Amino acid sequence: MSKPPRRVAQVVRLRPEHEAEYRRLHQEVWPSVLKTLTAAHITNYSIFLRDGLLFAYFEYTGDDYAADQARIAADPQTRRWWQLTDPCQQPLDSAAGGELWVHAEEVFHLD
Repeated sequence: MSKPPRRVAQVVRLRPEHEAEYRRLHQEVWPSVLKTLTAAHITNYSIFLRDGLLFAYFEYTGDDYAADQARIAADPQTRRWWQLTDPCQQPLDSAAGGELWVHAEEVFHLD
């Protein structure tokens, strides 16, 4: 029997003056970025928007989350993608220095 995926939720603010650009970018996410996410065992990835708050959800099916996250961060195309998307985002007040997306705590789950 395989282990269930790790569910990950993250939040960040969307700068209102960048909403149209952020939406445009995500209508056609670069294939190389998608390939990197898939290779890092990221599945079922969605980003939602409500009242200026971006909520991301994905499932991680690998065995070494930290290593796969480092692999994503080291990918040159993903880094270029972030150069376009990061200026659209604003960290929450609770984010640590240098942190953009922050993890949300799961308080309920139903399979």
